[in-house]
Amino acid sequence: MNSRYVGALILAPFIVFLFIGGVYLKYAIMLLSLVGMHEFYKVLKEKNINAISWAGYILCIIYYLTLNKEANFEMLFFFLIITVFIIMCVPVLDIEYNFIDIGTTLLGFFYVAIFFSFIVLVNNKVYGNYLVWLIFISSWFCDTAAYYAGRAFGKRKLCPKVSPKKTVEGSIGGMLGSMIACGVLGAVVISKGISIPMYHFFIIGAVCGVFCQFGDLAASSIKRYVGVKDYGKLIPGHGGILDRFDSILFASVVVYYYLTFIVGM
Repeated sequence: MNSRYVGALILAPFIVFLFIGGVYLKYAIMLLSLVGMHEFYKVLKEKNINAISWAGYILCIIYYLTLNKEANFEMLFFFLIITVFIIMCVPVLDIEYNFIDIGTTLLGFFYVAIFFSFIVLVNNKVYGNYLVWLIFISSWFCDTAAYYAGRAFGKRKLCPKVSPKKTVEGSIGGMLGSMIACGVLGAVVISKGISIPMYHFFIIGAVCGVFCQFGDLAASSIKRYVGVKDYGKLIPGHGGILDRFDSILFASVVVYYYLTFIVGM
């Protein structure tokens, strides 16, 4: 069987948690976050960057245990201060660690655990069981449309020093694919009696179509810097968790903040 199909089967149970939602989704995302943080900290070792991983994992677990219907950013800020306070002492006690290790420890927590948590926070909103799919279909259709548009029309390189195969034409195709997919989802959501103007879905699709690609390129830039092809081998044909969810991480931030501050949910 093709390894990509095997990888898709491995990811299938996660889709079930999206339908179930609630506390089950929260802890499934926490598990994904911990695995993703492990991948992030592991590849940094290729450049002799020794993130204080135990501190990142503890912070992640505490964050998800205290995550309810809405994020308690005041408590998060408190725990971040305490964490920085503690891990700043580590290089004094063990000179194998330095301030770069401390910085990447916190970056791993924000980039992986916090970004992943926006999936939970969107799901917790009113009609979140429908709106959470904006995160995934924008990413999936952006990636798919970008791939085929790039193959058919791609001539101009988009960001050759980071990802040589991506093209401007593919990027435009990806944004359009995300817009159309989110527009279709919007029509379905509105048919269910949810009163969100249709244009919001197209705007979310367009913005996600841009930042999903930034998410992909940001992950690629890290891999290029440390000199690895994939973050891991957990998912056959896809690499690691961060390889498969790189664009979804950025889409989750866009969808959450758009719904919160623009739609007012």
